This record gives sequence, C-alpha cells and structure tokens, in this order.
Amino acid sequence: MESKPNRMPKSPTILVVDDEDHIRRLYEKELSEEGYQVETAHSGEEALRIAEKQPPDLVILDIKLQDQNGLEVLGGIKKLNQDTPVILHSAYSTYKSDFQSWLADAYLVKSPNLDELKKKIRELLSL
Repeated sequence: MESKPNRMPKSPTILVVDDEDHIRRLYEKELSEEGYQVETAHSGEEALRIAEKQPPDLVILDIKLQDQNGLEVLGGIKKLNQDTPVILHSAYSTYKSDFQSWLADAYLVKSPNLDELKKKIRELLSL
C-alpha cells in the first residue's frame, strides 16, 4: 500500500494594508498567532504589487493611506480577484454606513482589541 505524504492544509493568507507601522505590526503579530500567514503593505502601491504576485485570501485595508485613497486600492484588489474578501478599517466610524455601497465585505473601526476583527475574518473565510 502506497502512503501519501501527510500535508497540512495551507493557512489562509491575510494582507494587511496600513501606513501606520504600529498597526501593521500589531495585526501581523495577533493574526500570526491565530495561525494565519500575514503579509503587510505600507502603501496602496505595495499592496497591489503583493496582491498581483500572490493573491491573498483576505485583505484588511485602511481607507486613508498616504499614497492613495483606500477605495482606489479596494477597486484594484477586486479587479485582480473580485472574490477576495476585503475588510475596510479606519480610525473613523463616519464611513461605516457607506461601505455597503462600495465593494468591501465589512467595515470595522480600528481598535486595540482585535476580537471583532478576528471574528469577522473567520466569518468571511468561513472558518
């Protein structure tokens, strides 16, 4: 009887796009501890390069980036793969009522407590 190699399923890859270093580091640490593979980008341009080369399973995207509006990046990500779930996040709750008219799958206000974010990630990845 031939044995097959025991392969573990690949962990989902999450792309975190934020121009604030401390946010990227926090999300990378917390989400890596949850078992996700985490890529980070400090700009919209970098995010689109990463997504084009290796499409992520989910994107966490800040709306206000230094080089681009996050909504432009959102459009670029959805153009590469319209099925990629995108969570918009911002320090401001002012956009919360608008996100459904955009292509995003969720909108969360940034918080040092990432429980709501982790729950939304599991929901969008159906884990």
